[in-house]
Amino acid sequence: MAQTFILTRDTKATLIPAGDVLSLKEGSEVQVTQALGGTVTVQANGGLYRIGSADLDALGEEGQAEYAVEEKEPTLVPGEFSEDQVWESLKTCFDPEIPVNIVDLGLIYDLRGEEVEAGVYEVFVKMTLTAQGCGMGPSIAADAQQKIESLPSVRSAQVDIVWDPVWTPHMISDEARKVLGLN
Repeated sequence: MAQTFILTRDTKATLIPAGDVLSLKEGSEVQVTQALGGTVTVQANGGLYRIGSADLDALGEEGQAEYAVEEKEPTLVPGEFSEDQVWESLKTCFDPEIPVNIVDLGLIYDLRGEEVEAGVYEVFVKMTLTAQGCGMGPSIAADAQQKIESLPSVRSAQVDIVWDPVWTPHMISDEARKVLGLN
């Protein structure tokens, strides 16, 4: 059952799927429909909106306690790095409409890390979206970039949205297919 909250302050939200950033007003009733990866998708005013981790306090103490994910301040610690770490961090990024991470949705086409100095890396990712008209692309890419840059030995990350090859549902992992009831 989805939880309902009254916003305790005006809060920044992203309209789904258009991707427009706007403000939901204090006192608005919102119903959480999905909470994954430190963000929540809410239904309000006849539409769907994504509220980022920095604005979860607008759900009040109860909402923040329920949905907040403790985020560590990124600290560059030269040393161990593996692309597996990057893949795992990307599995904490979710499409706000689909309860599956972007890796299992098959949205990540390429990932590589380049050592720029001893134990310090830059990461480059090519990802796509389930539909070319999806306005949430920049928001999802920014979330992915932030998650990668929180890794201890990563100096920076670049996440580019590409359209070749065109995404199809066949790219969804077997595990995600089970979650979505596609098997």
